Amino acid sequence: MGANHSHGTSASPLPATRKTVWATLAVLVPITLTTLAALIWLWPGDQRPERPPSPGLPQVTGMIIGVYPKPCPALPEEVATSETASATPDTCADVRVRLTSGPEANRTVMTELPSGPGAQRFAAGDDVVLVHMPQDTPDAPQYLLSDHDRSAPLWMFVAAFALAVVAFGRWRGLTALIGLAVTFVLLLAFIIPAILAGESPTLVAIVGSAAIMLTVLYLTHGFTIPTSMAVLGTLASLTITGVLSAVAIDVAHLTGMTDDSSFMLDTGYRINAQGLLLASIIIGALGVLDDVTVTQAVTVGELAVANPGYSFGLLYRAAARVGRAHIASVINTIVLAYAGAALPLLLLFSVGEQPLGDVLRNPIVAQEIIRSIVGTLGLIAAVPITTALAALTAARQTSHEEQPPPPARHRRRGSPDPDVWSDLPPDDSAWSGAAPRPGR
Repeated sequence: MGANHSHGTSASPLPATRKTVWATLAVLVPITLTTLAALIWLWPGDQRPERPPSPGLPQVTGMIIGVYPKPCPALPEEVATSETASATPDTCADVRVRLTSGPEANRTVMTELPSGPGAQRFAAGDDVVLVHMPQDTPDAPQYLLSDHDRSAPLWMFVAAFALAVVAFGRWRGLTALIGLAVTFVLLLAFIIPAILAGESPTLVAIVGSAAIMLTVLYLTHGFTIPTSMAVLGTLASLTITGVLSAVAIDVAHLTGMTDDSSFMLDTGYRINAQGLLLASIIIGALGVLDDVTVTQAVTVGELAVANPGYSFGLLYRAAARVGRAHIASVINTIVLAYAGAALPLLLLFSVGEQPLGDVLRNPIVAQEIIRSIVGTLGLIAAVPITTALAALTAARQTSHEEQPPPPARHRRRGSPDPDVWSDLPPDDSAWSGAAPRPGR
């Protein structure tokens, strides 16, 4: 936590006092050791609980090398006259596909183009995903078109994103990408497997969030006192968010089972859907909390550097004004993010002309409302907590700094105003030499 770390939060941080460093370590070291011990204890092993057999079929990738239109088969009269039937002749075709993965890679197969309502459009040259069907009937196709293969476009956008982050942030951008990779590793290698292994989703989310926070914040912003204050502020706010979430879920009688996925996890995999909801709120809040806490810690640090004479009260009040403006914008961001994710559902409610009270009582909408409210309350708590911690350490650092004596004041020769003074050193012609400050 040295103040001169090259990746520190502030460009020119104040040197930390020994008392501040030891007090910070006394709090963070036990938290880190406890998180590491819990991570090792909960880490999923090779033994996995018995699960229901997966209904999925093996998938392979391929590329369409030919499309051969054909007339669509005739439909029964009652189906052809229904409003849901929308198959047209130009949607029916046979396609030739060259497999690019699987045990039969480089083999060319023929299959039919999907048709009907909602069917995707395919053309020659498209990369596609095919489902390998069991050969129960001899006339059935061995492979069926399932979807477009989006691997190449996704990797292209990921590469563009990484280049943009590194080009703008340079070394700090590179550490941010490494931190993002650590987050994905912990999510995919610990949090999800541990929940599937039968561990408590809430406990796994708390331990995983703490591990992500400790690793990513220090990796991205350096081992400095401001970063440590951001870590402590994030941990405290995350605890408040978790407590509020548990209370809100219990009071609102939310079960967490709002769709087929949550129902399958609860009934088929014996995963507590209510605990999974609480875990999702905690993990989702972490991403916004560290943004707020780091901003507040950086703000206090920069204010202390620019104004070394600022006391705790002055630092807190100045940084809190920045925090209030930040929270005001983040709240709108959170609400719009949830509204955007639930936009299709909101449209269905609007089309059905349901009363507002019925819409709000819907478990899916109520769940998102609770998620938004408790996440916002956690953000609001993060501002005063982090600002107070950062201002306390910054004020102690500035109080131990030895202030330089005021510069000598010099009066300009020939100036019509006898009170015109300058901090610049005198030269041979225009300055009368050192003189005491006016009023002394």
